[in-house]
Amino acid sequence: MFRNLKVDATKVYLFIEFTASAFFSMMFVTMSLYEATVAGLLPYQLVLVGTTLEISAFVFEIPTGIVADVVSRRLSIIIGYVLMGVGFLIEGLFPFFLPILLAQVVWGLGYTFTSGATQAWISDEVGEEKANQLFMRATQVGLVASLLGMGLAMWIGANNVALPIILGAFGVIAIGVVLIFIMPETGFHPTPKEDRNNWQHMWHTFNQGLNAVKARPRLISILGVGLFYGLYSEGFDRLWVKHLLDTFEIPVIFGNNQIAFFAALRIVGSILTIFAVRFVEKRVDSGNAHSIGRAMLIVTGGIAVAMIGFAISPLLPLALGLYLVIDVLRDVHGPLNSAWVNQKLDSNVRATVHSMTGQVDAFGQIAGGPSMALVARFSSVVAAIAASGFLLLPAMFLVGRANKIPMEENGE
Repeated sequence: MFRNLKVDATKVYLFIEFTASAFFSMMFVTMSLYEATVAGLLPYQLVLVGTTLEISAFVFEIPTGIVADVVSRRLSIIIGYVLMGVGFLIEGLFPFFLPILLAQVVWGLGYTFTSGATQAWISDEVGEEKANQLFMRATQVGLVASLLGMGLAMWIGANNVALPIILGAFGVIAIGVVLIFIMPETGFHPTPKEDRNNWQHMWHTFNQGLNAVKARPRLISILGVGLFYGLYSEGFDRLWVKHLLDTFEIPVIFGNNQIAFFAALRIVGSILTIFAVRFVEKRVDSGNAHSIGRAMLIVTGGIAVAMIGFAISPLLPLALGLYLVIDVLRDVHGPLNSAWVNQKLDSNVRATVHSMTGQVDAFGQIAGGPSMALVARFSSVVAAIAASGFLLLPAMFLVGRANKIPMEENGE
């Protein structure tokens, strides 16, 4: 009955990126304020909430990636969006520590159902080369949608901080429901039921993904880069707002609404990123691993240097400018890394390998977040942010190492 409702895969992928970016940005722009004020979480509880989310992603990333490779990419993505929406809904409706911890587990599980599966699904549907180009285009679409989401959050949450989270949660659930009717899956062929042996087959698929990584020295280096990206990111994500508030006098805008100030800062960053991604899309050959690698070297070095400068800057305009550099480069890094990982992967392990990159990143964040919290506790927030920048510097060595590996050594 609903077969005729299936839509072109490219349009569905862009629909996912647009709607998810809009709803997520609407929720995330108010999430920290909600947890600190409405829920009244203490600093250590805020850290524990983030760590719980990363542990959830770390634990579930590989199993859910294997489900996408063995059963169905489409089913995995639909389940993921419904679960993420339920997790956000729990947080928005129950502003207490334990329900918020439970929410992190639920939406972390949902995220892992989509992580890897989404990239693998679109690659199977349109081909690797077109998918790599689409990653860049989708990032631009997502950035435009995020502007809409942030604007909605400033309006909807003016008198009720929880409302953007609750409405965004229903929106994310709706994405999963809509995908049931419009999402095609023609390029993927699941394992026949009679040939499945549940966990034994899933373990075999995981081993295939692991062997694919071991057989490609470049992939090993790329996973190493992902580890350092995870190590540095938590310290910055948790502390950059506090650093600005503690170090500088924030300008009064929108009726002395600090959330509006930070939302406006993120909006400027998103606008700049749209132009930056477009520039990278034109200058970087998404089908050439070395071209992507050279861009990754510039992006990685730029983030590290800008973060150290952000930490020690004595001037607010300079600090804000460096923040925008960091924000733009991090957004550019996402599609570049997806295309870098996606090079010459076999369809039957593509989702698993992508999920491995997510798990490595989560492991880095689990280790890096509490470590930087200790630095901030016993030294200063400035020291923690600067240390996060230094943590990213070793990734430049691994990027350079990956770029030096001959193509034939990867089987490419």
